Amino acid sequence: MAENNGKMLKITLVKSPIGAVPKHRATVEAMGLRKLNKTIILPDNASTRGQIQQISHMVKVEEV
Repeated sequence: MAENNGKMLKITLVKSPIGAVPKHRATVEAMGLRKLNKTIILPDNASTRGQIQQISHMVKVEEV
């Protein structure tokens, strides 16, 4: 797998997971997003991108 050269993603929860599909709610929780407008920084890799793709309608993503 290609190295991502230490790139990171800044992910912010912008939509509440209340009423969301339980699987999506679990993904939000697993990423460490506990409250609205909370921001986390995760490595830019395939697993993180997959999680973001699943809940893209609830998060805002920026490259750091």
